[in-house]
Amino acid sequence: MPQTAKPVEDLTPQEAAEELAALAAEIAAHDRRYYAEDAPTVSDAEYDALRLRNAEIEAAFPELVRADSPSTSVGAAPSGTFAQVRHARPMLSLDNVFSEADLRDFVASVRRFLALADDRELSFTAEPKIDGLSMSLRYEEGELVTAATRGDGETGENVTANVRTIADIPQRLPADAPQVVEVRGEVYMRRDDFLALNERMAHEAGRTFANPRNFAAGSLRQKDPEITRSRPLRFFAYAWGEVSQPLAGTQLEAVRRLGSWGFPVNDRMALCRSVEEMLSCYRAIEAERASLPYDIDGVVYKVDRLDLQERLGFRSRSPRWATAHKFPAEKATTLLRAIEIQVGRTGALTPVARLEPVTVGGVVVTNATLHNEDYIRGIGNDGNPIREGRDIRVGDTVLVQRAGDVIPQVLDIVPEKRPADSIPYVFPDVCPACGSHAVREEGEAVRRCTGGLICPAQAVERIRHFVSRNAFDIEGLGEKQIEFFFNHADPSLSIRTPADIFTLQERQQASLTRLENVDGFGQVSVRKLYAAIEERRKVALSRFLFALGIRHVGETNARRLARHFLSFARLREVAEAARMPQGKGDPGNAEWQELVGVNGIGAVVAQALVDFFGEEHNLAALDALLDKVTPLDEEPVGEVSSPVAGKTVVFTGALTRMSRDEAKAMAERLGARVSGSVSKKTDLVVAGPGAGSKLKQATGLGIEVIDEDAWFVLVGQ
Repeated sequence: MPQTAKPVEDLTPQEAAEELAALAAEIAAHDRRYYAEDAPTVSDAEYDALRLRNAEIEAAFPELVRADSPSTSVGAAPSGTFAQVRHARPMLSLDNVFSEADLRDFVASVRRFLALADDRELSFTAEPKIDGLSMSLRYEEGELVTAATRGDGETGENVTANVRTIADIPQRLPADAPQVVEVRGEVYMRRDDFLALNERMAHEAGRTFANPRNFAAGSLRQKDPEITRSRPLRFFAYAWGEVSQPLAGTQLEAVRRLGSWGFPVNDRMALCRSVEEMLSCYRAIEAERASLPYDIDGVVYKVDRLDLQERLGFRSRSPRWATAHKFPAEKATTLLRAIEIQVGRTGALTPVARLEPVTVGGVVVTNATLHNEDYIRGIGNDGNPIREGRDIRVGDTVLVQRAGDVIPQVLDIVPEKRPADSIPYVFPDVCPACGSHAVREEGEAVRRCTGGLICPAQAVERIRHFVSRNAFDIEGLGEKQIEFFFNHADPSLSIRTPADIFTLQERQQASLTRLENVDGFGQVSVRKLYAAIEERRKVALSRFLFALGIRHVGETNARRLARHFLSFARLREVAEAARMPQGKGDPGNAEWQELVGVNGIGAVVAQALVDFFGEEHNLAALDALLDKVTPLDEEPVGEVSSPVAGKTVVFTGALTRMSRDEAKAMAERLGARVSGSVSKKTDLVVAGPGAGSKLKQATGLGIEVIDEDAWFVLVGQ
């Protein structure tokens, strides 16, 4: 781990929460630039390292998972330039590993999930990870009918007309292809083609692209297919989405079948029967990386047997049966032009290094986080010197590293290049956003603004979160618009709370200051904004909960709560009535037990809910909002033919035919709610050998108890 990052196990809860906040904001910005704008400002290695650090901290502090956590998101929303296509099966991202130890942990996690002993054969495919644009090609009765980008994983852009111009992609499949098949892969551009075209673009249009991936994405998103035709785009097939019949029994056989239909497939794909073989394949591909005609940034491993892939299933944004092994970081030196202070939604003051733009591995890097004031002074989290005690000053030449745990990393300075007139950086003790005192509590690494609700940096962030894509998703209320409304002195145009959004049009009707007459707006844009607001008068329960910004209630926890309580009124009733334990041995009351019994919701999240609904100012703001919007009741999950759909199930004791994780995943796929504790709301307990207090409690409450074999009979497996 780079010396700039504090080990996760050494983080305090406050430090972890602040770092998660910084990571969430940084990842969201990079998602937008990469997926929607085709203009990334950081490398894939840096981006992947961000997500890895986020996942590590969330695993260590599950109670701190944020409302805007990137661990449940994929890509970015479609840009709106093209019609939207909803994927029949989501296009998910891959988790990443960066070392041999990480890879061994990944393989071990697969074995644990499958309850597969070390001496049982487990094969993986390995192939170069192409740095291109993900594409899904849908064929029906052999004909190409739709081509769509990844988008946000659920919905992509319809680029069918442009894709038809790519020579690598067949327009028709042979007779042995399934009636319906979605072929997935990567659209890319060779390096030699990129360099030639970029030179021509610079001469003809005065514009260039940063790398082949950006050029390929920009070429594919042309409104005129003839422009796309003029660009030498290529395609590698390596996966599939919806199919009307299985392609094969293994990943390797399925990809070879795609190749037999005329799709280019990577000839460096190999089958590995051990971690050692996987590492050998990785090293071989890394060694020839520079000589390949296309850009790659790692090696992708996938469990070969498709039946095991089916059992392993998916997490919220990635499959359990695949990972990407990324290549090592790269370093460069550049000039530190300025140190700026950003104020986060929690009031934390975070120093940001503004750098002279530097290209590191083909990607332009312009800024880096500096963590906190101690790090700038050359002091580590343990109070001991780092960088041999060297501080960081404006004007220094700094060493920047791609990848790592927070991106980009400023590793050190170049002492001999320090200007003679440089002065130490003085960290501010007032908030740059509101002028309030910024204090650093004992034991804390960060300094925080004391302005609270009066601090515009924090208030604006709360509203921005409320209207964000995974919350209320109100189009037309972007960052600039929110700041405009928040800072406007005219009461008819001011938005200071979420409820104000839904009274804007009403206030405008009685005002002389018309929004359509304000610079930056107009009749069309105002009409669209009002329409977008009206469309969100009713919103899904999980989105509503996520939008409230309750501490620790991220998108995943919001879905968990919605699926359990089904209505906002029910959740509020339980949270307001819940009494937290007053000491050791005190279980609280039934409502508290119901909260902590929700699958994935522990005591910390439950306490956050109780605190939120116990604050009068929160309830006042909430009632004002509920007067204008309606959170829709959640539809019960899995009301299909499953005998356990809608039931609350608890697994306890040892399981012999499957791991605990696989059991929980199976139950959730069948529509059940899996809880970690037994309560009056529990419908079924599956007890294995060694079951203890939970079995005793279930028996005392008269809850049905079955063993593992009876579970498989019940669900028909």
